[in-house]
Amino acid sequence: MPEQVVESIMEAVVARNPGETEFHQAVHEVAESVAIAIKKHPELARAKIFERIMEPERQIIFRVPWQDDSGRIHINRGFRVEFNSAIGPYKGGLRFHPSVYLGIIKFLGFEQVFKNALTTTPIGGGKGGSDFDPKGKTDNEVMRFCQSFMSELFRHVGPDTDVPAGDIGVGTREIGYLFGQYKKLTNSFTGTLTGKGLGWGGSLVRKEATGYGLIYFISRMLQTLGKDWKDLPVVISGSGNVSIYACERAQQFGARVIAMSDSNGYIVDEAGIKLDTVKKIKEVQRGRIKEYAAEHSSAQYNEGSAGIWTVPCKVALPSATQNEIDVESAQSLVKNGCIAVGEGANMPSTPEAIQTFIDNGVSFGPAKAANAGGVVTSALEMCQNSMRLDWTFEEVDKRLHLIMDSIYDQAVQAAEAFGVPGNLADGANIAGFLKVAHAMMAQGLV
Repeated sequence: MPEQVVESIMEAVVARNPGETEFHQAVHEVAESVAIAIKKHPELARAKIFERIMEPERQIIFRVPWQDDSGRIHINRGFRVEFNSAIGPYKGGLRFHPSVYLGIIKFLGFEQVFKNALTTTPIGGGKGGSDFDPKGKTDNEVMRFCQSFMSELFRHVGPDTDVPAGDIGVGTREIGYLFGQYKKLTNSFTGTLTGKGLGWGGSLVRKEATGYGLIYFISRMLQTLGKDWKDLPVVISGSGNVSIYACERAQQFGARVIAMSDSNGYIVDEAGIKLDTVKKIKEVQRGRIKEYAAEHSSAQYNEGSAGIWTVPCKVALPSATQNEIDVESAQSLVKNGCIAVGEGANMPSTPEAIQTFIDNGVSFGPAKAANAGGVVTSALEMCQNSMRLDWTFEEVDKRLHLIMDSIYDQAVQAAEAFGVPGNLADGANIAGFLKVAHAMMAQGLV
């Protein structure tokens, strides 16, 4: 698939999916990576495997009416994009956030296809959500919205068909309300949703999984550089589950996490982030990160979250949202001596930023590999649900660590096999693509 073919594909994608810029970006990034693989496997080009992968198998859009506590009626829009089921049932989270529209869901679902393929577990890729904002809503309002949302979604999901999970704005509370409505409507107790509470089918380590998995993946990157975590200054954007538990594991490995953020601004604590304070503010009080500085004189709060990438560090873990690191931020990280970047969020670095890291020898861990820990543990939850068993924290964590090591190895081996040694972004794309492509070839034109 030479450059002109990639350009032709992108022209078709943009024309067919107008205005969906995040989806266009995701497709272009993967197309550029897998071009060398398709060149070596012309049968994939003849079968138009890539063109088939970039078209979702099914797109569901539906109305979600709900009533607030004062009796006012609101109407939101719900989405579920079932992207590819070549290697297993659709698997991917639900995102509740005002920014959600079809293009965001398609970008996330497309990325999920390749991420899930890397996990070594039999799951396909999908994504869903709504433009509903749970912030500022009461528990009863969130419950009514979730029940209305599931009253349509239940028709399209199931343990062997499509297994949603949480994402931004969808935590254990929301999963509980969604699962309760699904159970009522279907008269069944199955592993149709993951991220469930521990007392009713959930898995240990699920809350920590994406953050822990990110650190396991970056640990392998650091080993290649002849480094370990001890005393390394680390900057982590965000302060949600991924960021908190990446911070926790990094600190347990000896790192010095010095900065975290939320959508309003960021804190810098050169003495090291006191994670108990962050957990209290974010998980208990549902407060803002600036409250941290009021409790610790060693910390400084700065307005504007983008400024966090000007803080000198050796390891940067963008774990907030898509495209949060642009080329200027990447240049600041390089100038300040950053040696490794690991993506904890989905597509948090722009293409220009990624190229800046690669050109300057910064080890780069792409999202579809580095942040796969969440879906890995969701797949392990599905296994436990199927067997009606509960594994210990240590057993789930061990399996997570082994799978993250396998993901790293797959990316390294594919990069070497296709002439781009050390390029984990290309390696992860190629390894995930080939697994899905070979399954699709074996199953015929469907």
